[in-house]
Amino acid sequence: MNRARLLVFNAVLSVLDYRVPADMEIEIGSVVLAPLGPRQIVGIVWEADRLPGEQVADSRLRPLIEVLPVPPLSAPLRRLIEWTADYYCAPIQSVARMALSSSAALKGGGTTSEYRLSGLEPERLTPQRAVAMDALQGEQASIRELAEIAGVSDGVLRGMLNAGILEAVTVDLDRPYPRARAQFAVPELTVDQQAAADIFVAAVNGGKFAPFLLDGVTGSGKTECYFEAIAAAIEADKQVLVLLPEIALTEHFLRRFETRFGVAPVLWHSSIKASERRRAWRAIASGEAQVVVGARSALFLPYARLGLLVVDEAHEVSFKQDDGVRYNARDVAVIRARFEACPVILASATPALESMQLAEAGVYRKIDLPARFGGATLPEISIVNLCKEEPERGRWLAPRLVAEMRERLARGEQSLLFLNRRGYAPLTLCRHCGYRFQCPNCSAWLVEHRFSQRLACHHCGHDTPVPNACPECATQDCLVACGPGVERIADEVAELMPEARVAMATSDTLNTPERIADFVAMAEEGLIDVIIGTQLVTKGYHFPELTLVGVVDADLGLEGGDLRAGERSYQQIAQVAGRAGRGAKQGEVLIQTRHPDAPVIAALAAGDRDAFYAAEAEARRDAGAPPFGRWAAIIVSSEDEAEARDAARAIGGVRPRLPDIAIHGPAPAPMSLLRGRYRYRLLINARRSSELQRVIRGWLDPLRFPQGVRVAVDIDPYSFV
Repeated sequence: MNRARLLVFNAVLSVLDYRVPADMEIEIGSVVLAPLGPRQIVGIVWEADRLPGEQVADSRLRPLIEVLPVPPLSAPLRRLIEWTADYYCAPIQSVARMALSSSAALKGGGTTSEYRLSGLEPERLTPQRAVAMDALQGEQASIRELAEIAGVSDGVLRGMLNAGILEAVTVDLDRPYPRARAQFAVPELTVDQQAAADIFVAAVNGGKFAPFLLDGVTGSGKTECYFEAIAAAIEADKQVLVLLPEIALTEHFLRRFETRFGVAPVLWHSSIKASERRRAWRAIASGEAQVVVGARSALFLPYARLGLLVVDEAHEVSFKQDDGVRYNARDVAVIRARFEACPVILASATPALESMQLAEAGVYRKIDLPARFGGATLPEISIVNLCKEEPERGRWLAPRLVAEMRERLARGEQSLLFLNRRGYAPLTLCRHCGYRFQCPNCSAWLVEHRFSQRLACHHCGHDTPVPNACPECATQDCLVACGPGVERIADEVAELMPEARVAMATSDTLNTPERIADFVAMAEEGLIDVIIGTQLVTKGYHFPELTLVGVVDADLGLEGGDLRAGERSYQQIAQVAGRAGRGAKQGEVLIQTRHPDAPVIAALAAGDRDAFYAAEAEARRDAGAPPFGRWAAIIVSSEDEAEARDAARAIGGVRPRLPDIAIHGPAPAPMSLLRGRYRYRLLINARRSSELQRVIRGWLDPLRFPQGVRVAVDIDPYSFV
């Protein structure tokens, strides 16, 4: 090759041509350093015929500087990047950037310095140094990362280093990971589990694309089944990727994995420190990393020998990214498996309707696990009609639920209360003048968090102390909390059952792997009587003594007009119900609702999942909604409301008129102000046969907008706010 076409990460320029020096060897997929003006930029050598761009004369080409010391991106990964950019109407360079998500890893191996407490106990400590010493027990990382952990400045830690309180440690950036052993602790499987595992193992050994939907009730042992497929991949020297929807699930999964394979897997998510991210990326690219467990971003890493993908809790909406490249990791995982010619397993107790339809159509092979492992039975589900069984005035728990909790407490068993609302109350207002606390950056109410004594926005993170007086009328002691959050339910339980040991499980309280591990250990050891949690507790956890689940407000998820509101509510409640009775003792679920006849609630009470899916599918078919039709959204935003409105109207004014595509709007988005940006939305409903992405590109590409305007396309949206 004497010339190369590069995909580069520039907002304006995405494709540039360069001359290849005579002494430089490159291949398609090589990651290189190239000049751009006075700067040096990273680029990926791409097939010229797959990246359209003006052909530049050889005499005008500048030479490449160097080939970076990493393996070239494989053809399957390059095809995945192209497919994702095309399907989700995203810039191809934005997708490719996810494959090179550790810039430090591109520099090659070597060593670096990390820091830890030296063990020196100084006689006198400043308050900041004392805080840092408490926070950094057992930690080792860079100065900047340690400062973030301790909540102090870099300068405080550098002073501790000079004083000998911290010491430097030399770390090999490419030190190998311990090897997982396929036969370390082989479990005894049930007949159904063994049949499923045999199918998965055969698919791994077959080395062909094979999509599976593993549909098993909660507690049926789905993880053990796909662990056998992982074992087969390890023995065949193939790499495995397991995607989890929540970092909070990682700690529990790691323990199960280490018990089965003798070592922990390689981790990839936003919370790992920079040196571990660099180490993991290079081990993945070289093929040295055997099994990777990560969040959705792990999907685009440059695996050398990918032989199996697993998407656990595949129904979870958190697999859909709502900013940047708005892709659904569940769907892209299937496409990556197709390009890599390997099996993919979507595991869930409550599969997405789209996955069920693909299984019915024969695209996915459906594997069923209809019974719980070890003889455990599914819990009994009862409805508490709040219109007839009203809680006491000022309370949120019905008498029957309270009585059942007291009975569990007396028997030494555990209860779980589920309410998918963080904080103490979703709305705080002044009883004197009616003033409501609203976020200055979003069209959302501030949520009171009584534990931290703050009012917080759950959309942008803005928070402020709870004032003593109303900001509007200055009346003292006049603020009223409206509605319940988990903190308010915790207060109620403490009043009703003061002897009970209560723990809250939310993203506020379980925000580090260490806190998650402590919570799980306490629950397993019987040191918690009542768990009160959000969706964080609906999946993944196994507490044998947990025999009662109470759903505080089953109607909460049905509010809002979300296309998938019914399906999401069914999945969440069915998943949290599945936490009850997973051991030898019978479980019970009480669902509090004011709408017992709603299809979701009725299906849960009857235990008739198939009837719910059939009714939901029929309603979607009538509405032309996914999976029978296509949805897309165009979101226009700006810090200037008039600018956003005018841009949205300009888009709407040149909308295409096609018989198979209906375009609604523009209109202010339900969340019309988000993180300081005003938002307008157009919704598109199209037939499955329409060329939706081609139409959208042809519609938007010719348009030009002011610099402050952002136009985002969301294909197959999950969020309608």
